[in-house]
Amino acid sequence: MNLRKEDQILMSLVHYFITKENYSPIFVQGVRDEIWLEKLDGPYRVIRINSNRIFNNEQFKFDQFRIKGILRQIKRKTMSLSINALNINLNEEPDINEEGLKNVDNLTVKDLKDVENNKDLLEVFPNLRNNIYTTEDGLELLYNVTNDINARTEKENEKYKRIFSGKKCWFTYFVIIACLIMFVAEFVLLKGNFSGSKTVEVLGMLGANSGLYLQNGLNNIVYSLSQSWRLISYAFLHGGWMHIIMNMYSLFIIGPQTEARYGTGRFAFIYLVSAICGGLLSAGLNPQNMSVGASGAIFGILGALVYFGMKFRLYFRDSLLTRLMPVIVVNLIMSFLPGIDASCHIGGLIGGYLAAMAVGIPEVTNKQDNLNGSIILGIFVLFLLYLAFIGF
Repeated sequence: MNLRKEDQILMSLVHYFITKENYSPIFVQGVRDEIWLEKLDGPYRVIRINSNRIFNNEQFKFDQFRIKGILRQIKRKTMSLSINALNINLNEEPDINEEGLKNVDNLTVKDLKDVENNKDLLEVFPNLRNNIYTTEDGLELLYNVTNDINARTEKENEKYKRIFSGKKCWFTYFVIIACLIMFVAEFVLLKGNFSGSKTVEVLGMLGANSGLYLQNGLNNIVYSLSQSWRLISYAFLHGGWMHIIMNMYSLFIIGPQTEARYGTGRFAFIYLVSAICGGLLSAGLNPQNMSVGASGAIFGILGALVYFGMKFRLYFRDSLLTRLMPVIVVNLIMSFLPGIDASCHIGGLIGGYLAAMAVGIPEVTNKQDNLNGSIILGIFVLFLLYLAFIGF
């Protein structure tokens, strides 16, 4: 079976980028004889391999104009501010001025040896030289490329099936039960009256959070640190019927699906870190106020959902923009109403996003993302510790 030289090179490159570099094909309407590939965390976000003939400078400029339009669509789809792309032309005439678009590297390939000997390309993809098909037998090439890509696609589908399939969840229900048990204790001690003068005393005894417990100066830092248990216990206390009903309903709705996506261990870490971050920011910015409630940790779960949605924004872009983000924005606005601790919500939201970035998503973990998330989370927590224990 005979294939055009350009088609052989195209298939060999597509095979390498999909099976070895984990790029995924992009469906682009209205294109022929070109392949678009994408990888959100790749050295090039987008790779375009084009076998259409580029015969002069005007044709090259028009082709760059088309690339610009398609990249603009991809940026909207992936909610990206900028995209770096690699454009590989397989049928370009010599002596063309390749002064193209910003953030788009243009490469002319006439033969696979051009690829194997291209220092700039090998610097980005060092495994390319030893992992690219060089056979001239069109049938063998087509058979091997098709089989390898199908095997890779099947493997990816199995991975996504595991990620999105339901997993057993228990930590969410443990938190709900613990909150209900503590509410019963509050109810008994307060004799059902959550508005009386005794409320502050009882909630403080049970573990409410406040800068009054944490900000005692450097001379009393040991005492302040001994009160740090409140940064978790406050998230299991509530200030009345409406408070606990709203928080437990929210936790029941979004908790299990988030725990199923991250796994119980990661979810528990995200929840507790969110509660701590919310408690620290609340104590630091409102040291005279007493804070109780799971809402800071619940905002952390929303932050973790945002991180998950951003990782899979090719699939969840519309849900992220039209459902999750509006819910977060509306709730943040409502957080500034009297009697609601906005700083706790904001601290929990940021802490939850960073904690999710630090622990990653099972089977999608990027070590660099995890490292960056851990470093940023560490810096954020240190800043909050200074605010909460030392103050401005």
